[in-house]
Amino acid sequence: MAGEIPDLVASKRERTGKGGAREARRNGQVPGVVYGGGVDPLPINLEYNSLLTRLRKGRFLSTLFNLKVEGEDDVRVICRGVQRDVVKDLPTHVDFMRLRRTSKVNLFIPVEFENHGAAPGIKRGGVLTVVRPEVELVVTAGDIPEKITVDLTGLEIGDTVTISSVDLPEGAKPTIDRDFVIANVSAPSGLRASDDAAEGETDEAEAAEE
Repeated sequence: MAGEIPDLVASKRERTGKGGAREARRNGQVPGVVYGGGVDPLPINLEYNSLLTRLRKGRFLSTLFNLKVEGEDDVRVICRGVQRDVVKDLPTHVDFMRLRRTSKVNLFIPVEFENHGAAPGIKRGGVLTVVRPEVELVVTAGDIPEKITVDLTGLEIGDTVTISSVDLPEGAKPTIDRDFVIANVSAPSGLRASDDAAEGETDEAEAAEE
């Protein structure tokens, strides 16, 4: 289960329709609605500055939130759409979907690397280059992994770690079909420079012989 699902605080919107939405915006709020879960839609208002801060952090559409509305039970939601002003590109309305524990969602899960000391390539001065510090997975809402772990044991310089070589949590799968790279162990810059120089000298020698 993921470490801590962030809270998203909202208030219940008493007036619905265009009039209620305009009133919310005049008061520095962004109107929204929560739907799904087998219950009636819930009109809400979100504090504008707080929402804008979260949007600018990124990953808003793939973050699971614990929605807190006074007078309502807390519920897990995921954003399913942000409407924006066509000129200012600022949020004007947000749609959220309630999730059951069995719901499938796309989320970015952080990657943790372990056993650096057991990687011969790193011991020889190789550099671990992380291509994807987090991976987007399809997971079950009730069983979200806190992280995925990559074991570096045995990796040599030039080796790569792809998603197929990682043990994913049960029920989780990547959103990308191809076998993409998560990290690799590259040669240290000094060694790469000497190798490049050696290759250059070899090429010159071969050219001279020709």
